[in-house]
Amino acid sequence: MASGSEPHTADGQAFGSRGARILAVTGGVVIVVLVVAVAVLAVRPAGGPVARDAGPAAAASPSPGPSAAPAVAEIYQRIGPSVVMVRTDRGSLGSGVIAADDGTVLTANHVIADGGAVSLLFADGTRSTATVASADREADIATLVPANLPQPVVPATLGGRVAVGGEVVAVGNPLGLAHSVSSGVISGVGRTATTDSGTLTGLIQFDASVNAGSSGGPLLDAEGLVVGIVVSIADPGQDDAFAGIAFAVPIGSALGGGGSGEGRGPQI
Repeated sequence: MASGSEPHTADGQAFGSRGARILAVTGGVVIVVLVVAVAVLAVRPAGGPVARDAGPAAAASPSPGPSAAPAVAEIYQRIGPSVVMVRTDRGSLGSGVIAADDGTVLTANHVIADGGAVSLLFADGTRSTATVASADREADIATLVPANLPQPVVPATLGGRVAVGGEVVAVGNPLGLAHSVSSGVISGVGRTATTDSGTLTGLIQFDASVNAGSSGGPLLDAEGLVVGIVVSIADPGQDDAFAGIAFAVPIGSALGGGGSGEGRGPQI
């Protein structure tokens, strides 16, 4: 979370530099996440004349097309059991996602960086304390080990590469509004954001609306695969409001395997 030298909101929550703001809530501050949507254009071929001596016309059989991508509502239903609310007893609020069969939760490091005791609220209502298994300030990613697990444990399905213009969906707890969903598109990859935690590189830029409390939540592609962890938003007006630009750490980087994701923006 923010240090004593960082700017704060009226309720005492720390924020990042003019470049980027952390997406966690401290003393009432919330995280932000984004989602992306795409448009599809269908084309109908024109018909042609039929010869007078043509035999019986064969029944038209449409060629099989690619399977339709799931709707945002379907993606939300699938990811719902895997999304977690993350809190510390020092007032920080953020999001997380179950990333493994053993219940390990991925979140943004700044959500739990205040050093307070960590508690989790799972989608089925299960509450648990958690220990910090790893904390990477440079990547702004942390992993949590819950003391208690929901039954059954439903880990998210993790994805891989992303492309500019691809649809995305973000799910988290913006402003404490549990399990909120938004959608949008990937606006850029390989972005850089200067934040309270330092300079983050290789980020995914997306335009799905997010707010404080969304940090640590999953960013999913059009197939419902987790492709990133939401960490910050751009805030050019310095009013802690979403300006249509948000950033996520690619899932490969979040898992320690590197990843592509390019730009500049404030942490929230």
